[in-house]
Order: sequence, then C-alpha cells, then structure tokens
Amino acid sequence: MQNVPEEWREEQSVGGGGENDVKPWEGREALFLTNTGNSKQDMDKRKETGVKERGKENGEMMNGGGKGTEGTGKESLMMELTRLVQKTVKESSWWERRGIDITILALAFLLLPPAFLLLGSSQVLVFVLGMVLMGVSHAVITIKGTHLASHGSLSESPAWAEVWAVFFIEVCGSFTARAGVTGHIKMHHAHTNVIGLGDSSTWKIPCLPRTVYLFIAPLAVPIITPLVALGQLKDHSVSQALRTVLMVFLGFYSQYWLLIHVSGFQGPYSSLLCMLLCRAMFSIPYIHVNVFQHIGLSMFSPTRRPKRIYQMTHGVLNLPRNPLLDWIFGHSLINCHVEHHLFPFLSDHMCLKVKPIVSQYLKEKELPYQEDRYFSRLQLFFHKYQELMVFAPPITELVGVQ
Repeated sequence: MQNVPEEWREEQSVGGGGENDVKPWEGREALFLTNTGNSKQDMDKRKETGVKERGKENGEMMNGGGKGTEGTGKESLMMELTRLVQKTVKESSWWERRGIDITILALAFLLLPPAFLLLGSSQVLVFVLGMVLMGVSHAVITIKGTHLASHGSLSESPAWAEVWAVFFIEVCGSFTARAGVTGHIKMHHAHTNVIGLGDSSTWKIPCLPRTVYLFIAPLAVPIITPLVALGQLKDHSVSQALRTVLMVFLGFYSQYWLLIHVSGFQGPYSSLLCMLLCRAMFSIPYIHVNVFQHIGLSMFSPTRRPKRIYQMTHGVLNLPRNPLLDWIFGHSLINCHVEHHLFPFLSDHMCLKVKPIVSQYLKEKELPYQEDRYFSRLQLFFHKYQELMVFAPPITELVGVQ
C-alpha cells in the first residue's frame, strides 16, 4: 500500500539488502533514554544521514506516537507509561533483565543429552519420556529462544545479539534470520493489526477447513518452515543465502546424526519420523497463540492508524497464565503479549515484572487491557472461522479518543 503516514514509512522496502537491514539489537536503547523534545527533528536528521532504526515503534515509544511533542494530554500517555517502565527496568538486576530467561534456555539444552539417551531405550515408557523431553527442549529453544533472539533480548552486545539471532533462528529454527527479524520487527511490531502490513494475514490459509487448519495443518510446520525459508533466499545476498543454507543444514543434520549414533536409530526413516514428531509436538498451540492474540481484534487502515498506545491496547490480547506455555513459549507470547508489543525489547521475565504497572496504568486511563482464556479463543475461532480467517477483516476507526 502506498498511502502510509510518513512517520511509519520505511526508507527501503522490507527485504532489501545491504547494511541497512534491520538488526536484532537496534532501537532497544530507546527504553533507557529520556525525551529531549526534539524527536521529530532527530528522526528527520536520521533520515537525511541514512541511519536506520529498528522499527518505528521504538521512536514512537519515546515520542507518544510519532507526532513529536506537539500535542499534550492523551498524546503523551505512551511517554508517561514508558517512564514508569524505565524506572522498573533500571532498578532491575541483570538476573531479572536477562539471566532468568537465559537460564531457562540453558536448561532446555541440558535436557537434550538425556533425551537422546532415553530415545535409545527399548522400553516404551522410557522411549516416550525421551520423546517428550526432546519435544519440550526443541519448543523452548525454537519458540522462546528464537523470539528473544529476534528482539536482541539475550545480550547487550550487538555482535553477540547477531550471533544469537543466527544460532537460534537458523541453526535451531530452520529459518532465515534476516527474513525472520525483518518480518517480525519491521512488519508485525511496527504495523500491528494494520491492514496489508502487520495484520497477521500470513497466518491465514482460507482454502483449509477449520478443523484441518486448527488441529491438523500445524503438524506440518516443521516441514513448511525450511521450505518457506528457501523461498525467502531470493531476496538475500549470495553470502547470506549460503550462510542460511549451511546453518539450517547444520541444525538439521546434527539432530539426525545424534539420533543415529547416540540413540541407536537403525535407519533414516525412523530418525526423520522422530524428528518430525519432536519438532511438531507444540506446533498446534504455537499456531493458535499466533492467531488468537491479534486476529478478531481491531484492525486499522494504514492511512488512519491510531497512536501507538491505542493501536496496541486495541489490537493485542493477553492469554492467562499457563505453567506449561509460559515456560515453553515465554511470557511475552502468552500472558504478557500486550506488554511485549508496547515494549518489544524487554525479556520475557521483564515483561512479567512490568505487567502490573502496565495493566494498572491502562485501567486508570480507561484504556482497554484485553485478556481472554485459551479455550474461549479456540471456541470463538472454531465457530467464527469463516469470519475471522477467510473473509477480509473490518477496519476499526477509533473516534474521539485522541
């Protein structure tokens, strides 16, 4: 679409090459800065020098919606909330900001050796336990790990942030890091629920019946993911494409080799089947979570989008605490999704820590803080599948609130 407001317009098309590609660490420093009142001039200056920011949402986080400080009152709600969150982040230790989530990821890797050994057992229950351990480990690493890595939440170092993004997204997740980070940050987060940009339409497959889409098709995610990655390579440079292919192959072959030589699998078919079952173990709730928290909520026109705080509070939904999914997917994808979209570079644990602050603030300002149960959303999507997943969504215009 061409009629996108200037403050949201990207200087180059998503998927363009070169040194201006979005990185997994850029822009997060905005959370620790104070507003100087010259954000509009600074943004124009950055455009003139060609310096890229990671998604426009981070500049808007500090200027209340991309309009500078021209307005007052409700236009400064995002700034006010940001200051409250800044204070909590600065008072938090490294353990709270990153350590807890890194420990969870480390534990997932530590579960892999016993999982491979248990898969070599001839006893059914022991073998099944090995499958479960590997499936849980794979989900933690490829969902929680890749999500944190795409946001640069695992390290303060830009160099290490890029290393972790390649490792988790390509080696573990079998996808291209550049396309993953670009699509998630520059599109989904910058244009959340904006029609034609970040409206989650990539998750829709209208040709599939609801039962197939909700309960069967997700099992093919481990196969579809690397195939989609291959399709993305046409927009990559030769070196980036070669790296992606090598990293994806490394991750895939490493698991295959360990199943043969450690677990004692006798042939390629049994090994590949085991890999598919382990990698698909949590793909059904993964697809559910991705569509439940945005589709069916307010959708906005690219020419008449609201200020950031209204966009996120009307277009994002939290699911309730779930001991299993909280640990495997991470708080930012489950019960702190609103907080995550408002402050994308916070780790899962920090999203949980600022959750009471964000929810209380939004309720005090009479802004929506949307929450719903997992099975309630599932029931809604099952009964309104055509309306939500097949037909074009209606556009919401927020009148009289800004």
